[in-house]
Amino acid sequence: MKKTIMIALVALVSFGAYAQHDHAAHSDNKDHAQGHVMFKDEKVGTAYSHYINLKDALVASKSDEAKKAASELQKSLTSLSNAKKATESASKIAASADLDDQRKEFSNLSNEMTSLVKASKLSMGSIYLEYCPMANNNEGAYWLSNEKQIKNPYFGDAMLKCGSVKETIQ
Repeated sequence: MKKTIMIALVALVSFGAYAQHDHAAHSDNKDHAQGHVMFKDEKVGTAYSHYINLKDALVASKSDEAKKAASELQKSLTSLSNAKKATESASKIAASADLDDQRKEFSNLSNEMTSLVKASKLSMGSIYLEYCPMANNNEGAYWLSNEKQIKNPYFGDAMLKCGSVKETIQ
């Protein structure tokens, strides 16, 4: 009986050791940078998540989705005390069906969201501040992203990769 228990125990320990492996070795750092962002302030995190949905809708040139995302962003921003201008910009985007108008206001919104994000603390991940010099009639414009790869919300498919990373926020 002792022998059987000992064999079972050795087998169990061996199986457990075999099952253990280094998950970090399988993880690609790019995966971490693409969407895995968390804030210490959950309200800021929720607002940022809606901002990213809005950005993605503009990248895809989908004004209806941009309206919905901006509406959700607007609602989430109302719970933040220092987000009055961002709330106004989100409201303007939510009220417009014109993609060009949405993109123009997105520039103002991005500047306000950048201030909010920098004033808050990340608990996980990185955010990239990206810039397109040709946006807004060559005045240039910034936006925030969870990934280094440029996906321009100001031009969509027309100039998807126009821009560069100007800063990494951690």
